[in-house]
Amino acid sequence: MKVLHVDSNHPVLLQELRDYGFQNDEAYQESKESIMERIADYDGLIIRSRFTIDPTFLDCATKLKFIGRVGAGLENIDTDYAAQRGITLISAPEGNRNAVGEHTLGMLLSLFNKLNKADREVRNGQWLREANRGIELDGKTVGIIGYGNMGKAFAKKLRGFDVTVLCYDIKAGVGDENAQQVSLEALFQATDVLSLHTPQTPQTKHMISESFIQRFQKPFWLLNTARGSAVVTSDLVSALRKGQILGAGLDVLEYEKKSFENLFIKESMPPAFDYLVTADNVLLSPHVAGWTHESNVKLAQTIASKIKEKF
Repeated sequence: MKVLHVDSNHPVLLQELRDYGFQNDEAYQESKESIMERIADYDGLIIRSRFTIDPTFLDCATKLKFIGRVGAGLENIDTDYAAQRGITLISAPEGNRNAVGEHTLGMLLSLFNKLNKADREVRNGQWLREANRGIELDGKTVGIIGYGNMGKAFAKKLRGFDVTVLCYDIKAGVGDENAQQVSLEALFQATDVLSLHTPQTPQTKHMISESFIQRFQKPFWLLNTARGSAVVTSDLVSALRKGQILGAGLDVLEYEKKSFENLFIKESMPPAFDYLVTADNVLLSPHVAGWTHESNVKLAQTIASKIKEKF
């Protein structure tokens, strides 16, 4: 089988596919249009997020049997049309779930202890102990929306703390020894920390809006290491200003390009973004929660193993 790689990944992916007897071709710098001209020659496609796999692209891929997306989600692929074409879609949430769990916990502890603010002040010669008094995680209730690979990984990391962990998911029966599955109403009642671990779907787009935030019975902290589209940033900023949200850790932003490789969709950012970058109670990172040195290897190995199992 011939496989075309359009994004670079850890070399173990190329090696393992080669060992399975696959032919690897690399097209990391080629344009989408150029790739469309020759994709008909290939049985498999390996991609991260460089461009969207839409019906026009898929119509050119007349021999394509599978698409391996080296990451957790499939939102840059028209999954319905791929299914119509009989193309198997393979992703690798198992490969970076531990990385996401650790990053989410790191953001939470940093926010609670004002580490980003305190570090910046000390570097500027300010020694403000009282202004940087933190709060403890013990005794809090952590609510998780989306209890798949990522949500479960974060809940597992919380086992060392004296916290109550609740989860909400559209699938029934996903709760486990690390989190009690509850209704959204129960989550609204009890949550001190809300962590998002949902895929990008029509249901999750702009989920965290003003009306959603107002349903919480007490102020809470927000963590988003899932997809930026889940949060209406202007509504988040309004809630931060009012104290409805006490602070936010954001690895993703709704202003990202679909490729996830660049923040800026346009030259100037809206006022809401200007607020985020100056707020002491907001922690930002560039969509790297699941992108550790270890997950780079695990993602590649997971994709290779799944391809071997299916083909």
